[in-house]
Amino acid sequence: MTALTLSTAAAPGLRADAIVVGVAKDAKGPVVAPGAEAVDAAYDGKLADVLETLGASGAEGEVTKLPAPSGFKASLVLAVGLGAAPEKDSGYDAEALRRAAGVAARALVGAKKAAFALPLADAADAGAVGEGALLGAYSFDAYKENGKDAKGRGGKAPLADVVLLGGKPRDKAYKAALERATAVAEELNRARDLINTPPNDLNPASFAALAQDAAKANGLKIQVLDEKALAKGGYGGILGVGAGSAAAPRLVKLSYTSPKAKKHLALVGKGITYDSGGISLKPAGHNETMKCDMSGAAAVFAAVVAAARLGLEVNVTGWLALAENMPSGSATRPGDVLRMFSGKTVEVLNTDAEGRLVLADALWAASQEKPDAIVDVATLTGAMVLALGSRTFGIMANDDAFRSAIHEAAEEVGEEAWPMPLPEHLRKGMDSPTADIANMGERMGGGLVAGLFLREFIGDGITWAHLDIAGPAFNEQGPFGYTPKGGTGSAVRTLVRLAELTAAGDLG
Repeated sequence: MTALTLSTAAAPGLRADAIVVGVAKDAKGPVVAPGAEAVDAAYDGKLADVLETLGASGAEGEVTKLPAPSGFKASLVLAVGLGAAPEKDSGYDAEALRRAAGVAARALVGAKKAAFALPLADAADAGAVGEGALLGAYSFDAYKENGKDAKGRGGKAPLADVVLLGGKPRDKAYKAALERATAVAEELNRARDLINTPPNDLNPASFAALAQDAAKANGLKIQVLDEKALAKGGYGGILGVGAGSAAAPRLVKLSYTSPKAKKHLALVGKGITYDSGGISLKPAGHNETMKCDMSGAAAVFAAVVAAARLGLEVNVTGWLALAENMPSGSATRPGDVLRMFSGKTVEVLNTDAEGRLVLADALWAASQEKPDAIVDVATLTGAMVLALGSRTFGIMANDDAFRSAIHEAAEEVGEEAWPMPLPEHLRKGMDSPTADIANMGERMGGGLVAGLFLREFIGDGITWAHLDIAGPAFNEQGPFGYTPKGGTGSAVRTLVRLAELTAAGDLG
């Protein structure tokens, strides 16, 4: 993991491979951002002109490299675009700093040390830059020999050390901001590792074992229900989804408790370690990335551990509903009826609508503890991707104020999200002549139908929200900002922020 430190050292005398500066864009062209004054002075105040000559505009995500000035101990200056320059007397947006730091960290792969001379108006800015750098430096090389692929390409290690210039090493607020950035980024990157792990190595049992290791390391309580315990408890949804696989399902309960807690937040994650669609088999071209169908459980896992590392004054329980959805002679068939943990019966019309079945059991289990709120996270529907694209997750809830609070929390931490409705007229489409409810309804509005299905398994009087992260959970395009190709760790930061707000009493 990349290391973060604060420094008041001047850029010219710092030993590093590179000095990172920010460049913004205004009506007249590129402008050097605050924090890079010493570097600009070494270019006789003409760094912006030099960068413009090299083709830089200050656009977000842009990278320009140039030799460091004479007298600098670093050999390289890397200018990273921040986007539009802020209005006079206003600072840079935290997300702009986060993304710029991530771009710089990705551009400096293979470097041992870099000094980031980006704008740091306060401790929050330091936290944003630190978080962006740690997330941008992420790489997943576990399956490449010596960090290289089969053709010998790659092999460069991530940026090892990031020094934030202009930070205040002895200031409590700055130190706390970096500690938070480190805890959140390390756990988010743990989620990315899980998502990127191939399904022949990550199944329900091995995922549960990793959770047990993390629980031991972080002082968490953990309970793992195997297939026998699930059968004894009547968890028909999880068992039904996992029935076709040789890898038996698990339900993991991971608990962080604080002696000062006044609120209890329950988080529920969909953990389908591989989704073939079951008997309703996915067509070719739709199953190659289905190792990512456990991204919701990975996000919940990471958020609970992060809450523990941060010592938040709130009780946080994570429920990981883990199964592998495979076709076989023992698999659940379209037309089968499952009796869920809640006692409700569900007619399975499509075995590829399996996420809602495992979540339903876990949501009802979470409801029995009567938490103040439940939030579930899932790569649930292709319909949500069609509605919101590949970078935005949808938010549904049984409480409008709670839905708005989650939206605000997501925006605050830099995750793109959008509030979605739960139209009552769509509920009728799930009526079944055989069971209490069917797992499918109207095709149009399918993401909302899934939300309505989940709502049926929330205990009375409990505030609940559903995050459908099907779009942003797995990036199949090129990297951008601090987001890599592959698993992204979507929703981890939103969940951690929700836990912080709950601890502070700001969510009611």
